[in-house]
Amino acid sequence: MSIALALLVSPDPVTIQQLSCALEELSISPEVCQEVPASIRLLNCRKFDAVIIDLQLGAQSGVILDEVRHSPSNQMAVTFSISGSDAAATAAFRKRSCFVFDRPLSTQSIRGTLKPAYGLILRERRRYFRYPVAIPVTILRRNMPEVCCYTLNISEGGMAVSTFVPLNAGEEVQLQFTLPDHKVPFLAESTICWLKTGHLGIRFVSLSGDQKSELQDWLSQKLEEMLPEFVARQFQKSGSA
Repeated sequence: MSIALALLVSPDPVTIQQLSCALEELSISPEVCQEVPASIRLLNCRKFDAVIIDLQLGAQSGVILDEVRHSPSNQMAVTFSISGSDAAATAAFRKRSCFVFDRPLSTQSIRGTLKPAYGLILRERRRYFRYPVAIPVTILRRNMPEVCCYTLNISEGGMAVSTFVPLNAGEEVQLQFTLPDHKVPFLAESTICWLKTGHLGIRFVSLSGDQKSELQDWLSQKLEEMLPEFVARQFQKSGSA
């Protein structure tokens, strides 16, 4: 199972093959584009944790980087450039990318660049990661009976819950819940975002700093638990080296 999604834009089949294999080894699924217009369409409709751009595309590389930085959903994606034959252009784009793969590419050099970037990719993934879990939740409403229900999933930004009690989109509520294996309950000022039959989407409006950190740490742990064992083992070794 893939832990993250990367957009790989390159006109070179060999480069695509090399990068795709390295990404898949780290449980990152590559979405491959060989043409710039197709990559821009994807940036406008999908969320990526990493974007890799081959500088052999020339000036079009800058167009893609601009699109990433102006994309509401992808502006925080971890960006990589693959060095091209034009040294001056490579130097310019190196400053605009978080990381650079230098040609000639090799399995070892690609892994060497991906490893220090992996934590950033996971952090970006965690920002919108929804962990499926059933946690008891109490929805507190002003001058209304409280609603007891269960979560379907939870993320940094909110949760989906299962209930047939009618609430209204835009309604302001408070949520009370306790994370599994934790003792201190959360109290979150929240807003009802969407409604479907039997389901509600709720966005956190306000969490204390400590509770926000606690939720982030818990989600990070759950995300890391989803890593394939051989991937986790690689990073444990590199961290202890």
